[in-house]
Amino acid sequence: VFSPKDKTIKLWKITERDKRPEGYNLKDEEGKLKDLSTVTSLQVPVLKPMDLMVEVTPRRIFANGHTYHVNSISVNSDCETYMSADDLRINLWHLAITDRSFNIVDIKPANMEDLTEVITASEFHPHHCNLFVYSSSKGSLRLCDMRASALCDKHSKLYEEPEDPSNRSFFSEIISSVSDVKFSHSGRYMLTRDYLTVKVWDLNMETKPVETYQVHDYLRSKLCSLYENDCIFDKFECAWNGSDSVIMTGAYNNFFRMFDRNTKRDVTLEASRESSKPRAILKPRRVCVGGKRRKDDISVDSLDFTKKILHTAWHPTENIIAIAATNNLYIFQDKVNSEMH
Repeated sequence: VFSPKDKTIKLWKITERDKRPEGYNLKDEEGKLKDLSTVTSLQVPVLKPMDLMVEVTPRRIFANGHTYHVNSISVNSDCETYMSADDLRINLWHLAITDRSFNIVDIKPANMEDLTEVITASEFHPHHCNLFVYSSSKGSLRLCDMRASALCDKHSKLYEEPEDPSNRSFFSEIISSVSDVKFSHSGRYMLTRDYLTVKVWDLNMETKPVETYQVHDYLRSKLCSLYENDCIFDKFECAWNGSDSVIMTGAYNNFFRMFDRNTKRDVTLEASRESSKPRAILKPRRVCVGGKRRKDDISVDSLDFTKKILHTAWHPTENIIAIAATNNLYIFQDKVNSEMH
């Protein structure tokens, strides 16, 4: 497991133990060496059941690779290298070498006053170890091929949706900034998240996304107050399910959204202590904007913007999701699987 801490990257090993060995020949129960003169016979140690223990140990520290805060880490499909990105640079690391990295993208201008965009996220292609994508604060995606040149400042493909002039406003550039990008498991599509939407891009079509889903369009009229309280700069993540048929992303009020790509149905769910007792079924939530309000509906004016779900993750093969809400981590499992386990 990799974890970025500001500008330093750490590699952790996570292990689980539910058995412990007993009956050592040369050690006592506390693990101290016995007096060899007291050992008169040999025995075969046995494994005894014990309560499950999860141990996390730091293995490597990759430091001095970044001047700015690391915003994303992605392990390559070659299982030997990984990359890390900050606002202006992307570095390629070897898992066995901690003291040096290779710079593969550098968008820092000679004069910082000429800076017009920053890197917001990056990820390796799941199958092709030479391909990676990075997103920018201007809402564009750049697909790069490391076979083309050592420094990938020139992209292979640029994915950008032209702006509708009729929707142009002071907030247009801020809300179009891409906060996260994820390749689908198949490698055919990319999922991106900006402030109000999630979009699915086909790698073969650069001009516009093939699917766009509104996460919380009811906030469009509240951008001014969201700008004043800095919420408009929140960076939400997004995730695919194992079959690439459903996508998930976070929202405010501890809500998270799911969109079914096949049926085009969507649902809003809530991650909170009050509504998330063990084995309880999550009820769909609905935000209403003015007019008549149905029972259990929540008014857009009563949403709590301090409760936000920025981080989400989906198990690669099972319907298990992890939701990070403020200081709490929630694990949800679909009803079918929960009855099987």
